[in-house]
Amino acid sequence: MAKKILIIEDDKFLRELIAKKLAKDGYEVSEAVDGEEGVKKTKETKPDLILLDLILPEMDGFEVLSKIKEDPASSLIPVIILSNLGQKEDIEKGLKMGATDYLIKAHFTPGEIVEKIRNIIK
Repeated sequence: MAKKILIIEDDKFLRELIAKKLAKDGYEVSEAVDGEEGVKKTKETKPDLILLDLILPEMDGFEVLSKIKEDPASSLIPVIILSNLGQKEDIEKGLKMGATDYLIKAHFTPGEIVEKIRNIIK
């Protein structure tokens, strides 16, 4: 059975690029364009992993992460933060809040992001 990945990212180009790569690798992908939709889709689709941007409309990524982690139904889902926020405080905060990994967008190609996902959910 295909592993399910939820991408919560408001940048359409990047979201579709990663979604395409994941689908090509055999993953089942769902997408959300803002924090609120991300929380809703987490409940609906029960993904195996969530790729989460921090700067989102409606509700920021930290808020989304805390909602995912405080809900027993989704608290064990690995979350990879994918963000432009590269400050040490942001990274530490994300990991402390329960993110499995923190990737800075500028440092990773979509291929490398898919590789990270593959390593976490194999």
